[in-house]
Amino acid sequence: MLDVVPLFETQDDLQRCVAVLEEALQLPPVQARLAANGRRLEVMLGYSDSAKDVGPVSATLALYDAQGALAAWAKRHGITLTLFHGRGGALGRGGGPANRAVLSQAPGSVDGRFKVTEQGEVIFARYGHPVIAHRHLDQVAAAVVLASTPAVEELVAAAATKHRATFEQVSDAARTAYRELVDADRFAEFFAAVSPLAEIGSLRIGSRPSRRTAGGGLSDLRAIPWVFAWSQTRATLPGWYGLGSGLEAVGDVSVLQAAYAQWPLFTTMLDNVEMSLAKADRDIAERHLALGGRPDLAETILAEFDRTTWWLLRVLAQEKLLEKHSVLGRAVELRNPYVDALSHLQLRALEALRAGIADDDERERTQRLLLLAVNGVAAGLQNTG
Repeated sequence: MLDVVPLFETQDDLQRCVAVLEEALQLPPVQARLAANGRRLEVMLGYSDSAKDVGPVSATLALYDAQGALAAWAKRHGITLTLFHGRGGALGRGGGPANRAVLSQAPGSVDGRFKVTEQGEVIFARYGHPVIAHRHLDQVAAAVVLASTPAVEELVAAAATKHRATFEQVSDAARTAYRELVDADRFAEFFAAVSPLAEIGSLRIGSRPSRRTAGGGLSDLRAIPWVFAWSQTRATLPGWYGLGSGLEAVGDVSVLQAAYAQWPLFTTMLDNVEMSLAKADRDIAERHLALGGRPDLAETILAEFDRTTWWLLRVLAQEKLLEKHSVLGRAVELRNPYVDALSHLQLRALEALRAGIADDDERERTQRLLLLAVNGVAAGLQNTG
């Protein structure tokens, strides 16, 4: 007997999750299975495609709302619900410190149970050494227990109520900025030109094709290569794009700082954006974006990068990124020069390939150089998968 686990990914799916489950509950096979397994149900939430759909900010709020709605639905029907969080290692796919992610979940949605995917280089980083693995599991277990206590649930609920309007305002403006970018004329072609999207398809690192169908649009592109290719450009766009416009729409730094200090969901989101921006490199990204032959799109992306960095630093009351995370900041500073060198090698190869190489042997060598650089950049940035 196999339990069927429903999966909700896009914003529209997340908003309709309760209605879908209500209909599923009317099906005789579902009723029989719930009766046989003690009324236990697992529901999976997709972080990658929701962020690709509406941007990282709106996806964060949509996932939070879905968790709360599902928890309330399960309670009404006497169902023991386990939420399965489909996170990736990359910050644009729900990555980041797992214990902080647990503590930022909607009240009542954890209830002593937490299931999450661990992918890519995250597996080695968190479980490659027994001591680190035990420490990570201790942190996650402690966060699950804390998030399930009435005291923490009440604090989170109060903060959510207080700052909900602020987050919605940030989300609306961020989603508008994000969709205006990805819906721009011929954006898919631009993205393919500025990143090694086509080339990474030949790397033996994926369990599935990079596209769901043979179409060339963004809707057919899976979220994993979408995030991975952007990380290679050092723009890390899926992890932050739109936040600057969202924070600017609110405009009141004191209001934003209060939300950051009091609501774990808002705190975790801004902390993850800070990490994403810290691993980006504006100069390298600008050279990548120039390959697309669309200065309008390049300027839009760079302007949002500057806007997001400026507003984030104001809200965090910092002069530079990771200023209050000295160990992490030092680690990024130590790695970046080596990653930068690999990024420049990749750029050199990508520029040559985009310009066209007549000699077959030379083109093959250049493609090999590009793929070696892609591997190196991914290893250096760490949370890219």
